[in-house]
Amino acid sequence: MLLGLVGRPNTGKSTFFKAATLAEVLIANYPFATIKANEGVGYVRVDCIDKEFKVQCNPRTGFCINYQRFVPVRLIDVAGLVPGAHKGKGLGNQFLDELRQADAFIHILDASGKTNEEGKPAENYDITKDIIFLENELDFWFFGLMEKAWKAFARKAKAESIPLHEAIVKQFSGLKINDEQVKKAILNSGLNADKSDSWTNEDLFKFSRILRKISKPMLIAANKCDTKEGYENFQKLKKEFPNLMIIPCSADSELALREAAKAGLIDYIPGDNNFEIKKQLNEKQKNALEIIKKNVLDKFSTGTGVQAILNSAVFSLLKYMAIFPAGAHKLADREGNILPDCFLLPENSTALDFAYAVHTDLGKNFIKAIDARTKRILGKEHKLKNRDALEIVT
Repeated sequence: MLLGLVGRPNTGKSTFFKAATLAEVLIANYPFATIKANEGVGYVRVDCIDKEFKVQCNPRTGFCINYQRFVPVRLIDVAGLVPGAHKGKGLGNQFLDELRQADAFIHILDASGKTNEEGKPAENYDITKDIIFLENELDFWFFGLMEKAWKAFARKAKAESIPLHEAIVKQFSGLKINDEQVKKAILNSGLNADKSDSWTNEDLFKFSRILRKISKPMLIAANKCDTKEGYENFQKLKKEFPNLMIIPCSADSELALREAAKAGLIDYIPGDNNFEIKKQLNEKQKNALEIIKKNVLDKFSTGTGVQAILNSAVFSLLKYMAIFPAGAHKLADREGNILPDCFLLPENSTALDFAYAVHTDLGKNFIKAIDARTKRILGKEHKLKNRDALEIVT
């Protein structure tokens, strides 16, 4: 899974990326500090099942703290996009292309209104413009990719009697779109698939926009909400865009807490609303932590918001589930690692889908699955739910 961090310059994207991954990246208070896309690993937080089974897990990937399992997901942080990015303005074309394989977008928005559309210092900037312009840029980018090949490919699909949805998935495989997404986009557009070779540019743009929203959904990370202006603008955004998923965050605060935890100064689990001081701190350190606690952790139920945003992108926006491979009578693998893995699967996944996710051979030779909790035998069509624990029998 790949989550793309997008937004205009100087909104805190690189700070969010570093806070989520602890990767070493350039963080600077000027536009286009990011030239080459940063790629790294962040984590979604899941209640681990080890507590239920009264064991301590040994993750092969990710980590587990106090029965909280952190499952890895890939993140990409691209250069800031400015109005006209799809036409090449700023560093647009290069970095829009970096987003082709993203499953979802996280729009990092400077809720304080202290920078303008080009990422330069400003006062009382209308942040609602950011949501509108970025949606437009992404939609025109999708449209541009399709427009280049549409007429010839649509004529060929019609001549060879290939269903439009199949032809689109094959032709535009680089956009990481699937059959169901394309079918839904065609249906929602109200356009006639049998006459796709005669669609106008307006028709194609309409379809492209719908497909982009379905295949690459987006949530809004209202960054810098720990400021007075940021909090007020967050409330404004919620009222003006009631249908969007908007989550307040302070990437600076999350980065400070994670760095302090890494240095052994505090105990902090990403996503928590508190921390515990472990060592003697100087006055500057104490004051910084007190400000974070007062302006962020005590104020927002989502803590700094960074972990909540990653979790919301995966579990709410994309509707994925966390599934644990677990033997019905033995929780360890051949090396003795207890509950070493946790897989992320899309909604409506079946026991057979899970078997294939673990290993192709398990899928091909599937006989049955066993629920590790209830010991109930499950067939290949059994629909899974979040935090299921299964053993695959071949």
